[in-house]
Amino acid sequence: MADAVNAKVAASSTPPLAAMIRRTKLQLPASCDPPGPHNAPQQRVWIIFGATGHIGRSVVKAALSHNDLVTAVGQAYEDTVVSVQASFPSFPHHCLPLLCDVRIRSTVDGAIQQSIAHWGRVDVIANCTGYGVIGACEDQDDYDIRNQFETNFFGTLNIIHASLPYFRSRHQSRSSSANEPGEYQSPDEPDYIGGRYLIFSSTSGALGVPGLGPYSATKHAVEGLIESMLYETHVFNIKATLVEPGYLRQDDFDTPTSSDAPPDPTIPVESASQRQIPHNRPFTHFLIKQPLPSSVYADPTAPAGHARRMVQWLGGDNRQPTSTVRSAELVWQLGHCRFPPLRLLLGGFAVESVRDRLRCVIEEIEDWKHLGFGEDSAGREEVEIKEEQMDDDDDEGMEEDVDEEMEDEQVNSVEAAHGDG
Repeated sequence: MADAVNAKVAASSTPPLAAMIRRTKLQLPASCDPPGPHNAPQQRVWIIFGATGHIGRSVVKAALSHNDLVTAVGQAYEDTVVSVQASFPSFPHHCLPLLCDVRIRSTVDGAIQQSIAHWGRVDVIANCTGYGVIGACEDQDDYDIRNQFETNFFGTLNIIHASLPYFRSRHQSRSSSANEPGEYQSPDEPDYIGGRYLIFSSTSGALGVPGLGPYSATKHAVEGLIESMLYETHVFNIKATLVEPGYLRQDDFDTPTSSDAPPDPTIPVESASQRQIPHNRPFTHFLIKQPLPSSVYADPTAPAGHARRMVQWLGGDNRQPTSTVRSAELVWQLGHCRFPPLRLLLGGFAVESVRDRLRCVIEEIEDWKHLGFGEDSAGREEVEIKEEQMDDDDDEGMEEDVDEEMEDEQVNSVEAAHGDG
């Protein structure tokens, strides 16, 4: 009896991913028309870059658990095809393991072409790759900064350049096969003709974070790229969403690994920055800059050390407040909803921090707007003077017309009187 109870407790402590997803009951707002009774999900084909990372692994599992087909793309410099396949052993026929380095355009092209050849099509592309260096802006050298841009910004750009022509051609071929331009599409027809991007950004893409300056710059660049691209590709039914997660904890227990274990508690926090963070631990895509910060930024309370302190505090005991499994479920819904948002913020930290940032921007605009419109005010005054002059001229013209009409009436009345006489 005790053994049965213990087994039940052990099973409940590490539930399968599918069971955890069923219990989340999180859903995108109705305005997105998320998958559900009124929008039955159809099987989609995904390419997920960064599939072996913290969030990427859970997104792959969420899509597979909903019977979607997934190309899981691992990192060529860290993974192997065998290790990627081993990360998703429950779905051998629904998962295609590949490798690429998003910094190298040819490897991205190869992954996309292999996926199209294997599945016959691609509907959703998610980019979960990311890399950041933790350290003051002044302490990061040219290699650190360029590597972050190559991975985060140019990696995203490589994915878009390699896949956008394919998505655009799908929409154009669908449009050319229609009987008439703008032909009505039945609700029963697939609504994914075109394509969809799910690009993982960060709260650092909406605000500045001390200790993550260049990383924040790459995410700001990604957000500007995607938002601008949407204006250009909307006519091809190509949609995109920027996913801005807060601090995501690692609660995906389906495939525990030795590297998922928490760090050695005997190691003091002060020396944690000198450790190499193992693969598959929280914040593995961040590298704490070595050597230690320069003297001007080495104070324990220095703002430049904010990001490093947060990683040490949150990463040590997996204290991140936002569930990765729940976040992955919402990302899966993004791939199936009819009206995806431009941005999806995951977790209370992301919502509060971005909202506070926007509030500060609005308050600053209101405080200083009177200094930025001087020339416009003068221009408006000139326009108003000209409009008044035009109104005066119109009034004078109307008065002259009235006088002429009165004179004509008087002449007509005199002529009529003479005629009667």
